[in-house]
Amino acid sequence: QDYTWEDHGYSLINRLYPEVGQLLDEKFQVVYNLTYKTMAMHCGVDTSVLRRAIWNYVHCVFGIRYDDYDYGEVNQLLERSLKIYIKTVACYPEKTTKRTYTQFWRHFKHSEKVHVNLLLLEARMQAALLYAL
Repeated sequence: QDYTWEDHGYSLINRLYPEVGQLLDEKFQVVYNLTYKTMAMHCGVDTSVLRRAIWNYVHCVFGIRYDDYDYGEVNQLLERSLKIYIKTVACYPEKTTKRTYTQFWRHFKHSEKVHVNLLLLEARMQAALLYAL
């Protein structure tokens, strides 16, 4: 059985600290749904599948897996250099260097890379809260 933020974490934190539950949920939703519908030089792109793959990969790194998600998407959408960057930022942020930042998605805009960082950090926070709760 899955223990998810939507089904369990949110309701538990709302009982413990009502104001914080809604704020955290809104924060997670804003970052998860943020998109300019661009990828590198392409416009009008639906990035929801990529955002979901990044979010679920971060959760997977911390041992949270969902039965209803096809983790084959992660291997199709996230190249090796991006996976290395995700693990470094999520697990060892002190080891993140400018070189690791420039090694992934070389043709992408900095704003797109910053969005990846936002996704990583919010997914990591949600994973930590799920463990704590």
